[in-house]
Formats: sequence, C-alpha cells, structure tokens
Amino acid sequence: MSVVAVPGSKSVTARALFLAAAAEGTTVLRRPLLSDDTDGFAEGLTRLGYRVERDPQAWRITGRPSGPAVPEADVYCRDAATAARFLPALAAAGHGTYRFDASAQMRRRPVAPLTTALRSLGVDLTHEEAEGHLPLTVVADGLKGGAIDLDAGLSSQFLTALLLAGPLMAEGLRIHVTDLVSAPYVEITLAMMRRFGVEVAREGATFVVPPGGYRAVDYPIEPDASTASYFFAAAALSGRTATVPGLGADALQGDLRFVDVLRSMGADVEIGPDATTVTGTGRLSGLTVNMRDISDTMPTLAAIAPFADGPVRIEDVYNTRVKECDRLEACAENLRRQGITVATGRDWIEIAPGTPAPVEIACHGDHRIAMSFAVAGLRTPGTTFDEPGCVKKTFPDFHSFFASVRADWGV
Repeated sequence: MSVVAVPGSKSVTARALFLAAAAEGTTVLRRPLLSDDTDGFAEGLTRLGYRVERDPQAWRITGRPSGPAVPEADVYCRDAATAARFLPALAAAGHGTYRFDASAQMRRRPVAPLTTALRSLGVDLTHEEAEGHLPLTVVADGLKGGAIDLDAGLSSQFLTALLLAGPLMAEGLRIHVTDLVSAPYVEITLAMMRRFGVEVAREGATFVVPPGGYRAVDYPIEPDASTASYFFAAAALSGRTATVPGLGADALQGDLRFVDVLRSMGADVEIGPDATTVTGTGRLSGLTVNMRDISDTMPTLAAIAPFADGPVRIEDVYNTRVKECDRLEACAENLRRQGITVATGRDWIEIAPGTPAPVEIACHGDHRIAMSFAVAGLRTPGTTFDEPGCVKKTFPDFHSFFASVRADWGV
C-alpha cells in the first residue's frame, strides 16, 4: 500500500486567495498549492496592491474589503482560468483601472458570461480584442449589486466569481442561473464563503448573496481531489492500493466522486472520515457514466478505458471542449494513435477495449492530458510526452512524484 500525500487543491487555493483578499484582517492559508496557476493568482493579487506573504507551508494575505490598493494595474493571468475569471470580479469592487491579459491558451477560453454579467451590474468593462475573451480592461467604481441572470453552462467559474464578489456589493446580489455545469465546484464556493462569514441563500435556481463582507480566518487547504484521481486510477489499473490522507467523507471537492466510477468498474473503495483508499482488484469493467459534475476527471477515465473488459462511454462532457484544450478530442486523438477504437459526439466519447501501443502523447499544453496518459503508461511501457512540463500548471513535481509511487509499488 502507498500513502500518497497529494498537494493542496488548486480550486480551494484560488477561492481562498480571493476570499482572503476580500476579508477584513489577515488570513493564513495552510498548505496551499504552489503551482503555476496559484503562483499567477497570488502575483495578480500583489499587482493589485494586496499584501501577500508566502512561505512553503503558509501564505498570509492582508485583506482589503474596499478593493485593490492601487489605482491602476496590469495583471497577467498566465494560463490560469481562475485568475482570469475571479480577479476581474474582485477588481470591479474597487476603484481604479485594471487590465487583465493571459497566455494565448487562456485568451482562447471564454469569459463572456462573466463579463456580460458584470456589465449588467454597471461595470465599465472593455474587451480589447475578441469580444468575450481576454485581454480586458475594468474601469472600477465599486459595485452596487442587484439581480442578474447567468448562463454557467460552459463553466461554473463564472458563477463562482460572482458569488465571491457578491458580499462586496453595496446591495448584495441575486443570481438566477439558467444552466450550470460542474455543480460540485459551486458547493465548494458556498462552503468556503460560509467559513469566511457569509451565508448564501438558495431559492430554487437563484442564489441570494447578502452584503456585508468577509472576515479573515485561519484556513487549511485540503488535498486536490482532481490530482488524487490519477493515483486512484493508477491503483485500480495496476492492482495496487493508494490511500490519500486528508480527503475523506467531509471533503469539499466533488471530484472525489471519481472513486465511485472506479468502484463501478470493479475497484475496492473505502472512504473514511480522514482518508480515501482505492485498491485494484485486477478487473476493470466497461460502463456508461455521466461525468458532467466531475468533468476534470474525464481524461483520467478516458486514458485507462482501453484496459476495461468492455466499452467505456463518457457522457455530458461538452464543457471539456473549452478547457486548456479540447480535451475530448485530445483524448480521442491520442487513443486512436495508440491503436484504440474511439467514437465521439458533441458531448460524449466511447472507447473500445484494446491494447494501447506506446506512442508520444500529444499533450496540447494541457496538464490533465499529460497526467492522465502517464497513469495509462503503467500498462504501456515506452509512452512518452511531447510537453511533459505542462504539468507545472497544477503539479510541477508530478512526474518525479508519480515515479516514486511506481517504485513503491514495484511497477
């Protein structure tokens, strides 16, 4: 058995950084994730004038409920969708002119549902090039609040950005959601807002956020459930056991539900109060599964799917087409290059059983493609990657860490 100490959650770290910046007082974040995305988010806060002090085990952020401390700033969000979508909403609550840009990869990803909502709240916001995409400039003069409609069918991050900003608005915020993907990520947001002193009410599809602001707290960051999926899948694939401490029955992150998919395929799964354990049984069954709510783990399942004893069909994952790359097509492309029969539709992929050939995996600059096919490489020696370093986005040490787990297992 291997006890796998997975790094902190990217989703939780990003939300905690926003909440800490918006809170009255100094917040301490314990065991935050240090990756390119979270480093970029923290750097963005610094550029906006927030005080961020970092050491390896704890970050201290001095909050400013009134918004950024500088009258103007130029923020580069790198590849980080959380920074590109959360920070403009935070800046809009302040007073000044703030420009946000990002990598070519992030520029391709949409922000229109968020920026449309901010404009409807009275924010002076300009897209400098393609409408609905970065770069954009926010001329902020505080946020009055009010009521809006929001389509969060492409990403739950648009809803999260507005929920997080709601308590900074003079009149609070009512958000009627017409469509929502990755709903468990919104539950993370609501639980964390509660911890920072704000209770969001639910009226059917409407979220009611009160004004009043946040209070600083001492906040531990739980391990990343999406990252844990690679080690759980590796255990199921190799007939070994992986235990991830810190992810138990009360975990915030919905991606822990990936272990339920592995259980349905034949793995033994135990979710305890403080840890989750997956043990491979030597068998993986085919299945059909809706992964709308845990779509970040879709590539993990797709990569190991050929080793199942029947077809694996993954449904309702259209939003994976607008991630760091078109993940659905990237998985299909790599599996076909490995000699596996794959069919795809607008929001689904079906993968036939087979024996993948060792090939160079085309990562498309996407950390999740690289890490997912690294797991499948347990059964396909000789697998290589065209951009192994793209894992820096969420887990810079992934390859060496995964190699150490393999060595522990003797595979």
